[in-house]
Amino acid sequence: MANYLVTGAAGFIAARVSEMLLEQGHAVTGIDNMNDAYDVRMKEYRLKRLQSMPGFSFHKLDISERSVLDPFKNVQFEAVINLAARAGVRASTENPWVYLDTNVTGCLNMLELCRQNNIKKYVFASTSSIYGSNPPYPTTEEADSSHPLQPYAASKKGAEALAHSYHYLYDLDVTIVRYFTVYGPAGRPDLALFRFTQWISEGRPVQVYGSGEQSRGFTYLDDIARGTIAALKPLGYEIINLGGHEVITINDLIGMLETAIGRKANVAHHPPVQADMFSNWADVSKARCMLGWEPQVSLQEGVKRLVDWYAAERDWVSEVLTP
Repeated sequence: MANYLVTGAAGFIAARVSEMLLEQGHAVTGIDNMNDAYDVRMKEYRLKRLQSMPGFSFHKLDISERSVLDPFKNVQFEAVINLAARAGVRASTENPWVYLDTNVTGCLNMLELCRQNNIKKYVFASTSSIYGSNPPYPTTEEADSSHPLQPYAASKKGAEALAHSYHYLYDLDVTIVRYFTVYGPAGRPDLALFRFTQWISEGRPVQVYGSGEQSRGFTYLDDIARGTIAALKPLGYEIINLGGHEVITINDLIGMLETAIGRKANVAHHPPVQADMFSNWADVSKARCMLGWEPQVSLQEGVKRLVDWYAAERDWVSEVLTP
């Protein structure tokens, strides 16, 4: 079986990708710097699960530092799956430098690892935020991505361009997957579905920025992980959307959570945030054609799984900080 390098291994999506690869019998070498971009207890929880699985090894390293290459000199991997990122649309306006370090320099270091070690495949996680303020809906990969609204999306655009240069210069097979609003158990506590679930469950005010009529095409974690693994196939250089097939407004999402949790939300409205997109909705025709992929988990089922996970882990997860 193959040996894969997965960066950001303690992160929300990378941990599930790693689990699925391990369940398939592959070996996974994980890298993560375990930073405190959000409550590190979430990362520790995911990492502990991975470390209990055979075939997993872990290195606490920062991909933005060139020294990350040193432990892997002459180590051969089937592919590098670069899912490490400084994520967060709003937070990127407060400290854009760390986004450039991780998302661009980190990408460069992983591309160099592929070049130096003659690794043939590179998968990189990008974002639907790259499509800017007024894309066509549903949004195809050909939509304009040259006008990002915040440093987070701009850093991902820069990393995509770097990846293309390594494809051109060194014949590196690159697949870029653009994720659309991922959710699920053990998710990022700075994202809406985790926060709303915690706030409603604990009777805390649900903070909504704007009218609540903004919408998202939420995508369940397992669907995203399956699509990322499918992107390991040789494709040359491709950019592929991975997104949900059900778009819902924030107000309707809160209503769905109220039903699943069995408790009413106390909603507090705030002015909209300029960095936020009003909507996103993926056209996944390309993923269906090139990867044989499409989302399978309905929003109703995915929300139930998240709420059930939260209830099972409530003793500690109720204390996780939700900015």
